[in-house]
Amino acid sequence: MNKIIDLLTEKNTYLEKFYSLNETEVLNFMDSNFDGLERFYESRDAILNMIRIVDEKIEEFNKTDVSSAEKICDSDKKAVLEALAFKDEIVQRILAQDLQILSCIENEKSMIIKELRSTQVAKKAINGYKTGRGPKGKTIDGSY
Repeated sequence: MNKIIDLLTEKNTYLEKFYSLNETEVLNFMDSNFDGLERFYESRDAILNMIRIVDEKIEEFNKTDVSSAEKICDSDKKAVLEALAFKDEIVQRILAQDLQILSCIENEKSMIIKELRSTQVAKKAINGYKTGRGPKGKTIDGSY
């Protein structure tokens, strides 16, 4: 049972690292600083991979150690329940962070789209003046 408690604790440690990574990067995103976005996603993927490995170890342990399920003492039960409760809590906080991150990215994406549209309109106007035609085919003096 100690092995499973150790694995749950290890998983929670990785979840805490994931949370801390998000926490740092959310502040950058809120300041419209997306310079480290690729590195951020790579780090998240690496942590998620470690969590997957720990989950596989937990699953493997559960398959091989089924016979000892009847011999779990109260303190071990309590430790497992506490580890699972902590996991649930930190996962909820991570989900809230992810919503913040997605919101920051969507806001930045919207601003970029607006800037692109504005640039396209300005480019059309400049091209219109170069050809002597304004927007919608009108000449600068308003005739067609």
